[in-house]
Amino acid sequence: MAEPKRPAEGAAAPDAINDAELALKGINMLLNNGFKESDELFKAHRNHSPLMSFGSSFVSFLNAMMTFEEEKMQTAFEDLKATEKLCESENAGVIETIKNKIKRNVDSQRSGSAAADRLQRQIIIADCQVYLAVLSFIKQELSAYIKGGWILRKAWKMYNKCYSDITHLQEGGRRRPSGQRPSSSEHKRSLSTGASPTHNLEGISPDALDRLKGSVSFGYGLFHLCISMVPPHLLKIVNLLGFPGDRLQGLAALSYASESKDMKAPLATLALLWYHTVVQPFFALDGTDTQAGLREAKAILQQREATYPNSSLFMFFKGRVQRLECQISSALTSFSNALDLASDQREIQHVCLYEIGWCSMIELNYGDAYRAFERLKMESRWSQCYYAYLTGVCQGATGDLQGALAVFRDVQKLFRRRNNQIELFSMKKAEKLRSSSLTKELCVLSMIEVLYLWKALPNCSTAKLQVMTQVLQGVDDLSSAGLKNLLLGAISKCLNNTKDASQYFQLAAQDEVGLLSNSYVQPYSCYELGCVLLTAPESADRGWTLMLQAKEDFAGYDFENRLHVRIHSALATKKSTAPP
Repeated sequence: MAEPKRPAEGAAAPDAINDAELALKGINMLLNNGFKESDELFKAHRNHSPLMSFGSSFVSFLNAMMTFEEEKMQTAFEDLKATEKLCESENAGVIETIKNKIKRNVDSQRSGSAAADRLQRQIIIADCQVYLAVLSFIKQELSAYIKGGWILRKAWKMYNKCYSDITHLQEGGRRRPSGQRPSSSEHKRSLSTGASPTHNLEGISPDALDRLKGSVSFGYGLFHLCISMVPPHLLKIVNLLGFPGDRLQGLAALSYASESKDMKAPLATLALLWYHTVVQPFFALDGTDTQAGLREAKAILQQREATYPNSSLFMFFKGRVQRLECQISSALTSFSNALDLASDQREIQHVCLYEIGWCSMIELNYGDAYRAFERLKMESRWSQCYYAYLTGVCQGATGDLQGALAVFRDVQKLFRRRNNQIELFSMKKAEKLRSSSLTKELCVLSMIEVLYLWKALPNCSTAKLQVMTQVLQGVDDLSSAGLKNLLLGAISKCLNNTKDASQYFQLAAQDEVGLLSNSYVQPYSCYELGCVLLTAPESADRGWTLMLQAKEDFAGYDFENRLHVRIHSALATKKSTAPP
């Protein structure tokens, strides 16, 4: 929709509006902490075009996701349905559509504009369906999951079709010399857009096609990327539903979208930063550790710094990069700055507080970590149970055991989601600590356990890792012996002491006493030992055997999906690097 249209009555806008530029301006405004201003801009022009309607609905959806308030989620649902209905209507953009119909066989440029408009509406419908599916999933009901899955399947089909059509149009335009008529195959393909084929290929400008390609690449790329991270045991079911999962193709599509002039370009940039600084290091994707993707993330941040000088989100990702580079002091400064910049955005404040809590744990600054998590426990609506557990662990690590016991009792009361692995883990661990003879050392052990499970130990300095080793060696709780050895092995691995790491992992894998309270220790120990053995060619075969053992010999333990994704990634890397 590159051609300007007249604004709706009563909209305070210039005489001629390019809705693509205005939508991009609104999203950039939002990312520079102008949430209120962005919302007002999109609402003022909501009836101007499907694109501006979608922008308004997206802001409404984002607001719902940031608060989880029922009323706002219902508003987002209604807004998205209204945008979807507008795009499906034959009357969308009434004035321009009538003009295009009258002049279709006379003015090829207007016919091209109509074809671009149709493609844009199809992409917006798919976007709306994805966000509607997310709203369904939040309800956490079986019928909602089924409905959401069906909606996503429809959305994927539309993304895939639009992506193929636009790519075909781009390739056809590049192959044909200026002024040449389209070939018969291009003529047939253009029928899928619903526009007059002869004018369709000649009428859509290369710039309009590039923007549309960017628009569809965001959803297309996210689908590929997210499905590629589905746990292996669910992957067959997902593939049966017709969803793909090519990580590299997803990243390429998001990169294309981020460089486009579409309103979703900044969102694609955020998705890439999220992948490189959160997802990839957490799941150890591509067979790599926390350093993977940092170069790309730093390049993105440097490139966008001038565009988003006051963005709390970009400042947040800057902190993530610094944390992964073990620059914890700088990371804490960035997260604190992001917290200040997000003064009117509660949920962004909460993710910043979460990172401040984690950086404080990495620095063994138990008091600051306790204060960050206690605030999250009081304010956040996401998982008070989990935040209560982290609060209690950090409070106990400061030496306040009575205060920690009181918080651990709260964990049981705050337990809400029985199918949530994190809440189940938090409840079980809090119950164990509450029923045992609680000591400061057991609380520190529990804090180190969380750092390990969330792959934060590699972010710790050598000095802090050595302190952790000393504390763990002083723990004499028999039921925690296997866990203690697993954590000592993980710390030794971070210190590049592979001999000690192997010995600790072997001891942990043989532990039977703590199996009931720490069910994940044995499979994780097999995986970790396998990773160590893979670093030497002479022990690589034994390493792969242990990987498969961790995958196939254990079931029903805590964070099983996490480990399966990491094993799946490691095995996939082996296959891709194996000689033909």
